[in-house]
Amino acid sequence: MSTKLATPQELLSLGRVELGTSSWVQITQEQVNEFADATGDRQWIHIDTERAKSGPFGGTIVHGYLTLALAPAFLDEVLEIASYDAVLNYGVNKVRFPAPLHVGARVRGHVTLLSAKLRDKGTVEATYGIKYEIEGKDRPPCAAESVYLYQ
Repeated sequence: MSTKLATPQELLSLGRVELGTSSWVQITQEQVNEFADATGDRQWIHIDTERAKSGPFGGTIVHGYLTLALAPAFLDEVLEIASYDAVLNYGVNKVRFPAPLHVGARVRGHVTLLSAKLRDKGTVEATYGIKYEIEGKDRPPCAAESVYLYQ
């Protein structure tokens, strides 16, 4: 399921609505290692596959912030806006990481438009609820409210 709009202004009339669910994405150990290198977060639970086998999660887990960073890809897949000048990640209102996401597991995002409002100079501020789902698991690895500005 995806939602197609001509302009960001159409978000203003939607109210709170589920926009869709993304495809499954599998995060590899290579992606986790590259994220660790890029951010300096090289904690062993993420990158040391041998040590992590006997750790608290039984294997390496994806960084919470790498999981959160999937939000734009999930949003882009479920919401198509044909015409805008720019879209900016404005911030995050709430983020929680209720369950670990194991490297190699598949994850997807359920995206809901929580609110949209008109700001100055025609900018639309949209807040999206994104609930991540791990295939075959009950608890989400992440739940977030992401805010974007459309100009």
